[in-house]
Order: sequence, then structure tokens, then C-alpha cells
Amino acid sequence: MTGWITVAGLGPGAEAMVTPEVGAALDQATDIVGYIPYVARVAAREGLVMHPSDNRVELDRARLALDLAASGRRVVIVSSGDPGVFAMASALFEAVEAAGADPDIRILPGITAMLAAAARAGAPLGHDFCAINLSDNLKPFALIEHRLRHAARGDFAMAFYNPRSASRPEGFARVLEILREECGPDRLIIFARAVSTPDEALRVVTLAEARPEMADMRTVVIVGNAATRRVGRWVYAPRSAGAT
Repeated sequence: MTGWITVAGLGPGAEAMVTPEVGAALDQATDIVGYIPYVARVAAREGLVMHPSDNRVELDRARLALDLAASGRRVVIVSSGDPGVFAMASALFEAVEAAGADPDIRILPGITAMLAAAARAGAPLGHDFCAINLSDNLKPFALIEHRLRHAARGDFAMAFYNPRSASRPEGFARVLEILREECGPDRLIIFARAVSTPDEALRVVTLAEARPEMADMRTVVIVGNAATRRVGRWVYAPRSAGAT
């Protein structure tokens, strides 16, 4: 293989949150591969070929990148946020394993939506936390519920990706029910939508006040642990376990 593949995170939306390392890779690329709205974030230039594709075809995108790199192209697969967080890095390695290939690969980190949302709110991930993808496209909802209950019982702060789509709005309603059962009504929950873009919106409520329609697919939802509290307009989790 004479070309190379870079999987790059474009951050949550703002150009200022794209790292210089990712910017340099985009400047060197001959081909950009990715989901349609993410490819659209890359500036066109002479000699740069765009390969946008629809959602749910991650393995097809990865195979295309492997083929392009094998022909000597310099390929950047773009993801939003960080490419290793519910994004294209895993899909690429699945394709590499299936093909028995040994390409020249770099994974370039980006600022994932969970971290951008937490920074806007204050420090809700200041103690132990976990991230859960609420989409049931690649795993059954029973597994989501299992992990959700155990994370709540372990008193982790939780960050949720892909909380509520138009095709499965009932799933997030069930998630809120489970959280109320496990955490009680007073736990703080943050709805952070489209952070760093002109559409940004941040809302902090209790689980008793939370409603399914407060989230969509552009929203990251962060649930605090038992010690999470407000200080002025900020939300934070104390660094010490058992703090009151």
C-alpha cells in the first residue's frame, strides 16, 4: 500500500475546535471520506475529491478508504467529535481485520461532544463517568438498559450520545424512566444541543423535570452523580468520592 489513511475528528462543530494536527492532515489529503454533513464541513480545493455517503454505511466507507489508499491516495476519513468515540475508527479497523490488510493508518483525536458539552455546563464529569450510546441500531435495547442500570447503581455520571431519533422516540422516554427509578427525581441532568454552533442550547433540569422532547440527535445528555450540584449557573461534580 503506497497511500495512507487518517481518521480525523472534526470536533463538535466550531472551526476553532478542529485541532492543528487534523487541519494539517486535511491539507495533505487527496480524498475525504465520510458521512454527508461531516464531509460538507471540509473546505473544497483543487485536487481534493469528496466521497460523502449516507448514515449506516460505515463499513462501506471504510472499505472505500482502504481501496483508495491501496491505489496510492491520501485518504482522510472524517468524523464529528473524536473518531474513536462511537465513530469511524472502529469501523475502519473492522474492515482492516476482515480484509487482512496492513495499511498506513493514523487516528487523530478530536474534541468529542461530551467534553464540549461538559465544558459549557461547568465540570459535571469531574469525577468518575461513563459514556453510553443510546442508539439501538447496533445493539439491543435490553443491553442499553442493562448498562444504564449498572452505571446508575455505580453512581457514575453518565454522558449519552444519540439519545432520541425520529424513528425511535420511545427509547429515550424509557431511559428517563429507568434513571428516575435508579437515581430518584432530584438528580441533575444536562441537555446540551449543538454545542459550539450557532444553534447551541444548554438546559439543566432535574430528572423529575426532564422530558423526552428535550433531546434529539444533536443533543448530548449528561446525568450527574449523587454529589453533582449547582454553583451559580454552573454544574459540577466534586472530585472526592462521598463528598457532601
